[in-house]
Amino acid sequence: MTVGQDQMVNILMVDDRPENILALEAVLQQPHYRLVSATSGEEALKCVLKEEFAVILLDVQMPGMNGFETAKLIKARERSRHIPIIFITAIHQATEHVHHGYAVGANDYLFKPFHPDTLRLKVESFVKIHRDREILKQRTRELEEANKLLKRTSAELRRTEALARVIGETSRDTIVTYDDAGQILSVNRAVVEMFGYEQSALLGQPITTLVNVAGGEIGRTVESTAVRQDGMTFPVDMQVGEASLEGLQIYVCSIRDITERKQIEESRTQQYQVLEQLVVERTQDLYRSQERFRKIFQSSPSLIAIRSRKDHRYLDVNDYWVRVTGYRAEDVRGATADLLRLRAEGAEEQLEGDPEWQRSVRNARVSYLTRGDEVRQGLLSTEEIELHGEPCQLILITDITDRVMWEKEMARLERLNLIGEMGAGIAHEIRNPMTTVRGFLQMSKKNATHPLHEYIELMVSELDRANAIITEFLTLAKNKTTNRETTSLNAIIDAIFPLIQAEALLSDKDVQIELGNVPALELDEKEIRQVILNLALNGLEAMSAGGLLTIRTQVDGADVILEIHDQGPGIPPEMMEKIGTPFVTTKETGTGLGLAVCYSVAARHGAAIEVRTGETGTTFLVRFACAGAEQKSQG
Repeated sequence: MTVGQDQMVNILMVDDRPENILALEAVLQQPHYRLVSATSGEEALKCVLKEEFAVILLDVQMPGMNGFETAKLIKARERSRHIPIIFITAIHQATEHVHHGYAVGANDYLFKPFHPDTLRLKVESFVKIHRDREILKQRTRELEEANKLLKRTSAELRRTEALARVIGETSRDTIVTYDDAGQILSVNRAVVEMFGYEQSALLGQPITTLVNVAGGEIGRTVESTAVRQDGMTFPVDMQVGEASLEGLQIYVCSIRDITERKQIEESRTQQYQVLEQLVVERTQDLYRSQERFRKIFQSSPSLIAIRSRKDHRYLDVNDYWVRVTGYRAEDVRGATADLLRLRAEGAEEQLEGDPEWQRSVRNARVSYLTRGDEVRQGLLSTEEIELHGEPCQLILITDITDRVMWEKEMARLERLNLIGEMGAGIAHEIRNPMTTVRGFLQMSKKNATHPLHEYIELMVSELDRANAIITEFLTLAKNKTTNRETTSLNAIIDAIFPLIQAEALLSDKDVQIELGNVPALELDEKEIRQVILNLALNGLEAMSAGGLLTIRTQVDGADVILEIHDQGPGIPPEMMEKIGTPFVTTKETGTGLGLAVCYSVAARHGAAIEVRTGETGTTFLVRFACAGAEQKSQG
């Protein structure tokens, strides 16, 4: 079933008060929502066991099992742990309750009275994520089924080709195939005339029902005695061939009645007629075999092509190859160029030398171009085959363009989740100074004679700290405008060096600069000053007394390098993956925005930041591209 916007999704509402359930229904009523209500945690758990839900709206304060306990049990179950939970409460608004809610698995927390549009938008976001997840699951299942079909088709094709080859080499009159246990697997129609049996009656019977094959040498024609259904015996020429198909040993026995040859009276004309009839039958068998291969080839859900290994000619392509690439079949057959211009995953140039399609590969990630220059992704598999004595390559591409698109969409959703975490971090950092200021104001309100002026400086300091946090966060904005001018990076370092050196002297540390001959760059001086100060102050804080901080500039190929090295203990491995993430810090009093600001400024300047760390210290390298120095940021 196709997942779409018009498909009904289930939403579970849990509240012990009926009027609250009615209010939620009024806000969330939509044609594509199926609203399910529960009045207790126990009833909610029963609903989750029976049905799949896109999102759960859960009240915290309920008799019996409360919302926290209910959420914890839902998240403990493998099948339901992915369901988003929004806590809705009018009582538990304290920070510790909110933290507890997130700890047991909540995805969001709303306080009553809530704004209807806010709740509706939050639910719509989780419903969209649910639908995207269901679409991804469905596409994955479809790809798995397609791969299974392809494997079965390929196995059947190999079996048919092997059987056709053995039959074509050994076929004479009655042709019987049997396994190593002597059980008949198939028999041609000639058995009806020669032995008097119907074909279906012999399947599963021992080969000795027709002829004794004991002592018959593989690949040689021997004389033997055959037995008809009526018990009469007659002389035959018998030839046995063998083949191994996927671990199964198959024998093909060709039986020719030589009664006529034994009887000199039979004319040579009759013998010619028998041979002519055999040719007709073999031709029909070959035609049917080729027709089966053609149907399998054309109906495959993957792009299939057959190319000559000698001159690279396209011998044939299937209908799906033509439909996806946009080429006409008649234009492709006989062409020698690599029309798809295959590239290995991540490669910038088209494959040269030994082409990818000429190697024996399995599910190699590649990209290819259609006739309209559309770039698509696929899994490439190749197999060497032989057609009419000519070495060829069977090329199969499973198109995964849609799957790659959904993978990118999932990455985008993860970025949205990071934004939510950043918002939570801002709220946490700003509420601390606001709480301090609010506390002093409440004290003054209760006591009119309280000397407020003694605490004004402290309140102003807390407000300045909140403003600094907001200012640093705003510098992370990617669309922030920059005032870039042709500026000397060395001049900026010289200007702020006294400030850094003074900070170092206060903690008994030292700073040295090693400025190379580097070209001028298009820079926003204020932003670059901030980057240098942030990295330098971080390095000073990381070192103990007596440590040396080194700031140097140099040219590396087409890049200008700003390097800041400290002699601190290094950055822990578990923190390296989070470097530059807002609100992630190893400092007790840090906000975690300093490095995030550095990465944001570098991005706006088209620069890249590299980090090298160890027990002897940490080095931050900011790499500015000289070629892009004259192009101002687009935002």
